[in-house]
Amino acid sequence: MGLTRSSTGQKLTVFRKTKPEQACKTVALVGNPNVGKSTLFNALTGLKQHTGNWTGKTVENAEGFCVHRGVRYRFVDMPGTYSLSANSPEEQIAVDYLCSGQADAVVIVCDACALERTLLLAVQLIRKAPNAIVCVNLLDEARKRGLTIDLARLSERLGVPVVGTSARSKNGILPLLDAVEAVCAGKSPPVPSCDSTSPADDTGADFRVLEAIVADCIRTEPVRHVLDREVPDRLLSKRWISLPIGAALLFVVFWLTLVGANYPSMWLSNLLFRLQTVLQQGMDLLHAPAWLSGILLDGMYRTLAWVVSVMLPPMAIFFPLFTLMEDAGLLPRIAFQADKRFAACHACGKQALTICMGFGCNAAGVVGCRIIASKRERLIAILTNAMVPCNGRFPSLISVIVVLFLACNLPDAGGFASALVLSGIVLFAIVLTMCASWLLGHTLLRGVPSSYVLEIPPFRRPQIGKVLVRSLLDRTLYVLGRAAAVAAPCGALLWLLANCTIGDQHILPVLTGFLDPAGRTFGLDGTMLLAFLLGSPANEIVLPIAYMIYQNSAILTEPAGNAALAAAFFAGGWTWKTAVCFLIFAVLHWPCTTTLWTIRRETKSLGYTVLSALLPTAFGLLLCLLFTTVCRILGV
Repeated sequence: MGLTRSSTGQKLTVFRKTKPEQACKTVALVGNPNVGKSTLFNALTGLKQHTGNWTGKTVENAEGFCVHRGVRYRFVDMPGTYSLSANSPEEQIAVDYLCSGQADAVVIVCDACALERTLLLAVQLIRKAPNAIVCVNLLDEARKRGLTIDLARLSERLGVPVVGTSARSKNGILPLLDAVEAVCAGKSPPVPSCDSTSPADDTGADFRVLEAIVADCIRTEPVRHVLDREVPDRLLSKRWISLPIGAALLFVVFWLTLVGANYPSMWLSNLLFRLQTVLQQGMDLLHAPAWLSGILLDGMYRTLAWVVSVMLPPMAIFFPLFTLMEDAGLLPRIAFQADKRFAACHACGKQALTICMGFGCNAAGVVGCRIIASKRERLIAILTNAMVPCNGRFPSLISVIVVLFLACNLPDAGGFASALVLSGIVLFAIVLTMCASWLLGHTLLRGVPSSYVLEIPPFRRPQIGKVLVRSLLDRTLYVLGRAAAVAAPCGALLWLLANCTIGDQHILPVLTGFLDPAGRTFGLDGTMLLAFLLGSPANEIVLPIAYMIYQNSAILTEPAGNAALAAAFFAGGWTWKTAVCFLIFAVLHWPCTTTLWTIRRETKSLGYTVLSALLPTAFGLLLCLLFTTVCRILGV
């Protein structure tokens, strides 16, 4: 165990050494954002990775393992940083780790296309960590731009090993591992000092040195017949082009999700519910009591099957498409265009990125708010993240949009109209998120917007295989596992409420009757309010619970298509106005319990956690009340 004083000179950070039975060489990967560091990490470690937290911290780190010439290496993927002067909690953790001396080798990843800028961190680290290796990545892109780098000369000028790689194609990986092996074998440096009282590096002098080094080591040749890579950026830098393109891409993603998820959902639903019949036969053979069979199968399993069949196919389509836009470099450009608008709300432009994360899962969006350095702006992003609909709310929104079309006798050709309405709902939610950010930024969390640096990565061809693995394994299955973990207990509770009685009445009708006056005030009813309350563990089951109550069923029952769902809702008193109010409240209500728990963990404040639940709920109820009041005044 080692202790090191942080840059503030006050807080001690603890780093635990690897247990003897897990002994291996530790290698830290560090570099600027968008230099291909994570791609290199994946190329080195494959799927032998896991994500954890730094000791005593909530900042995540990624670790992976590989074996080279009989030696096991543990690679730690550090947060992207521009220099040793940390500007965020993630960068501070990275600096403290690098300066703790725990790493047996430090691989500094640089961009071959922007060598002078990305070598600044290398120069600073080489002074403090003699066990450093410089990895010049993206050599393939440099060659396309006519850049030739003399790696041997660069190694001579820097005084450390220099290896060239093209991580996307895995070129140069073995020479890099050989360099790591050599450094680890002969490593005996003193623990570097990161005392904040030591003189600061002269960045201006460093850049002058780097300018001379780069001029000595790089040769530029003319390139013919190469498309100007700045043309797309010049187009997307114009707000009147970039924002419509972003909205159009969002619409395409939703349309593909809507159309593509129907048949897989039906197939998966039929499979899982047939399996329930087999499980029921097994329970009958074991002579299990009816109440036990009801809780386990009609409650827990049936709810779980519903969540999986409704949630998995849309996620399996949405997450890869969304990750493709991220991997191609489109999302950072959209965030760049949104920066001015968020600054007007006294928030941070990086909030646009956390909103994008929230589309997949609000809990993930809350964790993503760590990229915002300002505590005030980070709190604004956390408190408003749940105002954008997550993937768990999309199935309910999609189904009720269809009900709305049926109520208004409108056609929905091929899901086009539904995708258009869903895109409009999402854009409306983003506008309301910015309004809530403005409200917090001018009241409870008032302050001056901070400046920040947003690295715009070059346009690259997305890595299809990497996208599929990352989106399906890291995102889809993670979110699905979270939903399943809370859906099963909720199913047991739901079965108990539907089958247990108070006197001669079942509990569910009693609860809906109690909530009905409040629900109708806001254009809803007691059934919908109860469905939202019982669906707090997972938004995916809100609509199935409402359908079950309207059907007076003791178990969750799958409707035979959207027409049957609409018929049950209309029989329960729904109109097109009810569908609109449901859509409003489905977008704007308290976060799920997983998101609330994440907010509590990130803010370490019960008050902010409660506020994060009250804020969207207040917006939703006020908008429902306003819509209902206007309709009543107009006699609609």
